[in-house]
Amino acid sequence: MSRVVSIDGPAGSGKSTTARAVAQALGFAHLDSGALYRAFTLAALDAAVDLTAGERIAAMARELPIRLDLTGDRFRPEIAGVDVSESVRRADVTQSVSAVSALPAVRERATAMLRAAATLHPRGIVADGRDIGSVVFPDAQLKIFLTASALERAARRMHQEARSGDATAVRAEAEALLARDRADSERPVAPLCKPDGAVPLDTTGMAFSHQVETIVDLARKTFP
Repeated sequence: MSRVVSIDGPAGSGKSTTARAVAQALGFAHLDSGALYRAFTLAALDAAVDLTAGERIAAMARELPIRLDLTGDRFRPEIAGVDVSESVRRADVTQSVSAVSALPAVRERATAMLRAAATLHPRGIVADGRDIGSVVFPDAQLKIFLTASALERAARRMHQEARSGDATAVRAEAEALLARDRADSERPVAPLCKPDGAVPLDTTGMAFSHQVETIVDLARKTFP
């Protein structure tokens, strides 16, 4: 099996940013599962496909095709050969990706693609998502479950998206994140959970550099 570090956690916990920094420190590739689900969602929205039609969306992923292209140490989502790394961050994609990613046919297709991608990098991968260590890579040698308070996650997300707001706006964003947590945790297929054997890491009040160093140290002990 390829060397895999899995980072799971709720929405806004900083999984992708952390995974990218950890991968860079280790010389691994960063595999962002969320970007793949966003590519499925983008394709469905642009084709005006019913967002509840899981089989159709999964089939469309093969027809277009949707793929993960390894460039250096980073996997980029592509649709029909076009890099959609920026387009998948559209507001309408963000609003719809949770529903699309909950569809069994979509998750089955995405899981197969993620596992195939993990074999492409010679050193290893750092993968992040909501079912990475529990479903996609249950045998990952190092599993991390990243958390933070809802208010901190909300403030971080608003800062990342260059959105300004007072305490009321941050609380509203926190409520939205908690609603996303409930939806992800209660979905019947691959629900958000702490994977067996995962190391919990609460980053509330923790400097970003510290959380990255913590995971890198664990990885170096796992992969001497």
